[in-house]
Amino acid sequence: MKSPKVKRIAGILYPVNNEELLNWSINELSNLWGRPEIFSISVPFDKTDYYHDIAPNLTRIFLCFPGLANAGELVDWKRAAIEIEAKSRQPVRAVNIDPGYIDGARLILASTKDHAHRIYLRDGIFGEVTMRYRFKKWQSFDYTFPDFASGVYDKFLNQVRKLWLIEIKNEKI
Repeated sequence: MKSPKVKRIAGILYPVNNEELLNWSINELSNLWGRPEIFSISVPFDKTDYYHDIAPNLTRIFLCFPGLANAGELVDWKRAAIEIEAKSRQPVRAVNIDPGYIDGARLILASTKDHAHRIYLRDGIFGEVTMRYRFKKWQSFDYTFPDFASGVYDKFLNQVRKLWLIEIKNEKI
């Protein structure tokens, strides 16, 4: 079976008001996957201190990259993101980059952290169904990070899903 075609996205966690670091991160990702075609709003990452090792006050933004990608390459995307994070060290990593994808039914994110709700893919990378699209809306799970569950990214997720629907239809023509 061929790998499903999906819309590649990436979330970037970066210190509040550090636009220079955000732009650097976007440029690094653009060199890999092309200039982002859609951006989410920037949202304060303040509902958990999970990434306090990066900075005490963080912001998260999501990017969607052009074209369809192969879902089976998710591990490679995360490995590339880890390399970018390593280049951001000041002396610890200054950004966290979570690549993933959206299709008609789900938002999948890659992680290096194992939990009961994640499945091992390969090379130390796990995959997580972070949100599902059901009954014409995005739905969270009990393990979904609070910012996702709040619905703050739903507009972005809907835009990306619509692009996926258009592109997958055009690919089949």
